Amino acid sequence: MKRTDVNARPQIVLGIETSCDETAAAIVARYGDGHGEILSEQVYSQVKDHAPYGGVVPEIAARAHVAIIDRIIGEVVQKSGVLLSEIDGVAATGGPGLIGGVLVGLTTAKAIAYALSCPLLVINHLEGHALTARLTNDVNFPYFLLLVSGGHTQILQVNGIGKYVRLGTTLDDALGEAFDKTAKLLGLGYPGGPEVERWARSGDPEKFHFPRPFIGTDHAHFSFSGLKTALRRKALSLSPLSDQAVSDLCSSFQAAAFDVVCDRLDRAISGLAVQGINHTCNTLVVAGGVAANLEMARRLSDVKELCGIDIIIPPARLCTDNGVMIAWAGAERLALGLVDNLETPARARWPLDPQAPVASGAGVKA
Repeated sequence: MKRTDVNARPQIVLGIETSCDETAAAIVARYGDGHGEILSEQVYSQVKDHAPYGGVVPEIAARAHVAIIDRIIGEVVQKSGVLLSEIDGVAATGGPGLIGGVLVGLTTAKAIAYALSCPLLVINHLEGHALTARLTNDVNFPYFLLLVSGGHTQILQVNGIGKYVRLGTTLDDALGEAFDKTAKLLGLGYPGGPEVERWARSGDPEKFHFPRPFIGTDHAHFSFSGLKTALRRKALSLSPLSDQAVSDLCSSFQAAAFDVVCDRLDRAISGLAVQGINHTCNTLVVAGGVAANLEMARRLSDVKELCGIDIIIPPARLCTDNGVMIAWAGAERLALGLVDNLETPARARWPLDPQAPVASGAGVKA
């Protein structure tokens, strides 16, 4: 993206993301009126490194980050046309995520911030997802957030930078995790989510009736472990599986999963009105890797009609893990003076709403 106002001096932030199996960096500019631009971005995927194992191996991921991170950062600086001396802040994911990978990115950011004598911004990975739509679509606070990734599935109300109210969370598997495990069970390869979506396109979503956990309940929490188990039992009963059976299983799984998502969203949003809470939100932002699923985007139109709410999904490349979201979250925090010191630790777990009541059975995924 090109700069739109060469006369205004924006704040320029370098962002680094290494929480899982992508090594990513980006440079963004944030102008005084709050709008931003992507000056450069780069993502190195480790898919080939982890594919033989059917999932991310933390030790392999951390070593890969170490091997590539300097080059990725060098490339985004060169492509941006920005001098290192012009960088106003360095942001990096500080968690949650695989702690080895988080340490690589955060330590690198600390070193750069120290060398440049500029502020360090330690970013909650989930906040990066939560704020992306403010860069891409100029969304104003407050808004609802559906966060659907490999590690988290939550519904939150986003009231401002660092101001999040959790309305619902998964009590077991995250939705992306359920997709990945389904793909592994069916032998579809890694990463699993896109493979399940691809096979589902030629399947019958009504061929198999899988459970829809929690549909109709008063709370807004999720559960996907029972759905995953039901699919496994059905797949075993049909073994050996034909290609059509695999497609039907994937399509029926998706239909059940997205029925749950739509019901939980309706429950969370409508439930506030039932409780007499005037939330003033008229937008739902969808973020995280599963947000790139086109069938889910289509199904969310039901939620739009039911709840009378606009739905915004950032570009697919900014839904999965990326450096842009970390740089932008850093720019948003820098504008408010919310900077961190060099002693700020990495965290394997870091909830967006630490004051949320304990969801029975959710454990660390809350």
